[in-house]
Amino acid sequence: MNEHTSHSRARAQRTTEGWTFLVESIRNHRTVGSIAPSSKSLANMLADPLLKRAPRNSNVLEVGAGTGSVTRVLLPRIPRGSRLDIVEANPHFAAHLRRLVRGYPNLLEKQEQVRVHNTFVEQLTTDRRYDVIVSGLPFSNFAPRQVEEIMGRYMELLRPGGTLTYFSYCGSRWVRALLTSRPEGRRQRDVKGLLNQYHNQYAVGCWTVWGNLPPAQVWQLRRPIDVNASDLLAVRSDILR
Repeated sequence: MNEHTSHSRARAQRTTEGWTFLVESIRNHRTVGSIAPSSKSLANMLADPLLKRAPRNSNVLEVGAGTGSVTRVLLPRIPRGSRLDIVEANPHFAAHLRRLVRGYPNLLEKQEQVRVHNTFVEQLTTDRRYDVIVSGLPFSNFAPRQVEEIMGRYMELLRPGGTLTYFSYCGSRWVRALLTSRPEGRRQRDVKGLLNQYHNQYAVGCWTVWGNLPPAQVWQLRRPIDVNASDLLAVRSDILR
């Protein structure tokens, strides 16, 4: 295959994925949370903790992978002997991700290292603990209790010292506050307040990615090395008060 043909196929694939993402965002606007896949700049920022761990083996969990914008950045960075679990609740996206993994160049020797799970992260059955978790879930669309359940699950799944990255769109909360009802505005404020408490407890960095439409804010959280499961439950209890 020549370079021109390869680039043409890549453009066609991105166009198809863009339409797939748009259709699913209309069908499931509460759980998709956007009308376009993440940009390469945003994907690179979300995957940065894995790059910093190289060349060490890593267990990686990607949640809410969509059509695979971040997955494509993670796949070539997975060292031999590592593991990538991809969790996607939307069945159309999950099927697309399985095709992406099967057809990814030079991945044949890594096939056993990558798994796509069509489920919610709260329902993921695993005894594995992860060095890196990358979340693409639209927290601003969820109820506060859902956000708390998911964030608590992330902290349980992280190894001590493990890193969680997730993003939110800049300014979206203010736009929604102007356009939505009072109960909806209260829900969004409660979600923001809950996430801020996690930031206060665990955040180690926050960056704005302007090369995304719309611009996005990336948060990086780390599970403390000296905190055990009972301590995490105590922190969650404090956050919920």
